[in-house]
Amino acid sequence: MEEELGRLIKIPLREFWEDEAGDFTPWLAREENISLLGEIIGVELEVEAQERNVGPFRADILCKDISTDNWVLIENQLEPTDHTHLGQLLTYAAGLNAVTVVWIAERFTDEHRAALDWLNEITDEKFSFFGLEIELWRIGDSPIAPKFNVVSHPNAWTKTASRISPSGELTPTKQLYLEYWTGLGDLLEQRDGVINPVEAWARNWLGFGVGRSHFSLDATINKREKWICVGLTLRGPDAKPHFYLLEQDKVDIEGEIGAKLEWEGRPGRKQSYISLSSQDEIDLEDRSDWDRQHEWLCNKLEIFHKVFSPRVEALDASNYVPEEDEANE
Repeated sequence: MEEELGRLIKIPLREFWEDEAGDFTPWLAREENISLLGEIIGVELEVEAQERNVGPFRADILCKDISTDNWVLIENQLEPTDHTHLGQLLTYAAGLNAVTVVWIAERFTDEHRAALDWLNEITDEKFSFFGLEIELWRIGDSPIAPKFNVVSHPNAWTKTASRISPSGELTPTKQLYLEYWTGLGDLLEQRDGVINPVEAWARNWLGFGVGRSHFSLDATINKREKWICVGLTLRGPDAKPHFYLLEQDKVDIEGEIGAKLEWEGRPGRKQSYISLSSQDEIDLEDRSDWDRQHEWLCNKLEIFHKVFSPRVEALDASNYVPEEDEANE
């Protein structure tokens, strides 16, 4: 018997969300929906605030990129794009020093799509502008499902190349880095595990989310000294208390990971690190060995996530009482 196919029915946005600020913004800010948006643009997002004041205006949603701790600004519209929202978007981004800007609307006009494309072309490599159209669909009596369509996005290759040399050409070492991380991303995608692939960059490290702002899992390669490394990076105003709280659990952490780790509190500096380096010498130019290296990095990233993620989530800086010599520092 031939199975009948359903028919997709497009639902007007206002039938589901009557009010932009009162309905759509709170819906998008929910964890499962902001995660969906993050998957589409390739950024692991954590909501910091809704309807936040920026001068005389109010930004819709303000997020953190968990892997980099940078601001991500999201501006919503339930209608076609207009000049007013474009102006507000740039005003908010400047006021917050946001490095990733996401504009969501029912439909993008050609001129506003072109404006975002132009911004992606002329801005520094650390800035990214995304334009997304949102649609609602259902099949028969099924629940309504959202669909995001990316209509404007940064050109990662152009941005990577442009910051390497005035000619826009990658140096051999930068090209090596880009290919190396692309290979790691392919393996992570094949494994479909807890570590999500991220955009490959022409640099010697790559950051991944671990579930909380001011923390990231980092994979690092050192071509000259011939080693690869996985680590947890702690940033922000509570980096030091968080580091010392984790260090108090050092024996259990190293037991669960199955290796001795490097614990770098780095007093007087903004970041702290907990890392594990490969024991054998690594030749990054030996592409025939990349599969083995990528396998090591994937395995260590996954076990670091398993061991540190619940601990990081539970950290409370107020629980740390420094010893007298640390307080004097």
